[in-house]
Amino acid sequence: MRFGLLGTGHWAAETQGAALAAHPEAELAGVWGRDPAKARALADRYGTRAYDRADDLIADVDAVAVALPPDIQSELALRAARAGRHLLLDKPVAFTTEDADRLARAAEERAVASVVFFTRRFAPPVEDFLTRAAAAGGWDGGRATAFASIFRPGNPYGGSPWRRERGGLWDVGPHALSVLLPVLGPVAEVTAVDGPRGAAHVLLRHRSGAVGTLALTLDARPAAVSHSCDFYGEQGVAAVPESGITAVEAFGAAVDRLLRGARTGTADPCDVRFGREVVAILEAADTSRRTGRTVVPAF
Repeated sequence: MRFGLLGTGHWAAETQGAALAAHPEAELAGVWGRDPAKARALADRYGTRAYDRADDLIADVDAVAVALPPDIQSELALRAARAGRHLLLDKPVAFTTEDADRLARAAEERAVASVVFFTRRFAPPVEDFLTRAAAAGGWDGGRATAFASIFRPGNPYGGSPWRRERGGLWDVGPHALSVLLPVLGPVAEVTAVDGPRGAAHVLLRHRSGAVGTLALTLDARPAAVSHSCDFYGEQGVAAVPESGITAVEAFGAAVDRLLRGARTGTADPCDVRFGREVVAILEAADTSRRTGRTVVPAF
């Protein structure tokens, strides 16, 4: 499958580009970016072609892999889906449920395969754990903490304008939700408050009656950096295991799953419809933290 890579930042270069270039069933057929010089440099690194126009690259490939800010991703992915191209997207797929809806409809109408890269969901130990936990049932709730500290000197994501503006809710929040939702099920209500250092604290009431809690920030004090998720209930307390693989290996697994979806027509658990569900919860949390009220996600 011929892939076009949309984006030239650190994630595009070190994870997506590296995984596509190494994959035995994928061809990195071209690169487009908002900075033409970076696009040429990245294309040279991986022995492919830099494109001046995103639509020209979309026209020449079978699938796109996107590593761009969510608002830019949603528009380009929509154009790719309408052109019949398979989609390997980053999280979150959009900043609004409306944009995510348009993207999901286009993918369905054109019958294109889609995968959203929630990194931990492509690690076998994590997927095996979630499958077992969902089958066991009896969970009263789940807790996810994602305290990152990206604004220290040298961090490749610290200069990202959208991360500075949107914070941990929109950056690490999708990862937390991607692990909680398969076990606790759909969300009925969302309440969120702001905390110190740009933190978002989110309370989820799931339709199952279980309660999920999220604590998220990109600006944790260095000594407080931590990432964890566990579930509690009839089974006691069960912690989600470490992924055990690199981000490049996980992205390679995402490519595998997109290829499988394109061959079989089977929807992936992390497809654009699931990505849209995550966006609806994030948007509800954003509304809740601004208004001080509980919000029902737009499902």
